[in-house]
Amino acid sequence: MTAIDLSGDAGLLALALLTANILLGLLIAARYSPWKYWPHQRLNIFRVHNQVGLAALCASAAHPMILLFSRTAKFRWFDVVLPAWAPSQPAINLLGAAALYAAAFVLVTSHYRLELGRRTWKSLHFTTYAVAALAFLHGLFTDSHLNGVRLDPLDGEKLFVEGCLLLVLAATLMRIRHELRQRAKPAETAGSRGWRGLTGRQAIISAGDRACPNRAAESADPRAGSQEHHPTAAPVDS
Repeated sequence: MTAIDLSGDAGLLALALLTANILLGLLIAARYSPWKYWPHQRLNIFRVHNQVGLAALCASAAHPMILLFSRTAKFRWFDVVLPAWAPSQPAINLLGAAALYAAAFVLVTSHYRLELGRRTWKSLHFTTYAVAALAFLHGLFTDSHLNGVRLDPLDGEKLFVEGCLLLVLAATLMRIRHELRQRAKPAETAGSRGWRGLTGRQAIISAGDRACPNRAAESADPRAGSQEHHPTAAPVDS
């Protein structure tokens, strides 16, 4: 195994850890309980989320640094830190570097989340989606072997990247669907509480009033109903 192959494997490991980290973050946002659901244990899911994020950052940093030990890649330290003038695929490598720096930013702000405050930290934490977009773009369009061969979307490595991307997209859509359902629940609960406080006879009367608004008006003002059905007789001339 060459240094280029090892660098590619480190990149795939970083992408897998990033995918797992995003999935854990979505579970935390949905208030997932590992005690109530699988694995039915008292697990600090937030701590696991942070540890997986740290591991993903380390693997992402090792991914380009391994190229320094390759004689054929010809990468320098400057190319690793800022690959704008890298000997191979500078634009695609810039996306990877941006993903790495954005991931470091997310990890540092998460460490100081208590000092930043929940609202500020939550706004900054959305940078995770930018990290995922940059990382997946880098993984899909990079040539991991650095040999200039045309990219094959059905290659094993590309299929792995595509599978991780589809998994993240599906989980994100499920999270959005769950959020919309949770927002619709309070309105339904308020409506059910209104009926729950009524007795059987009151509920029937309320349903009838809703079906017949004129009847409800007559109940509120009995004189209005008597005047409508029993008009006052004209005075009799003496």
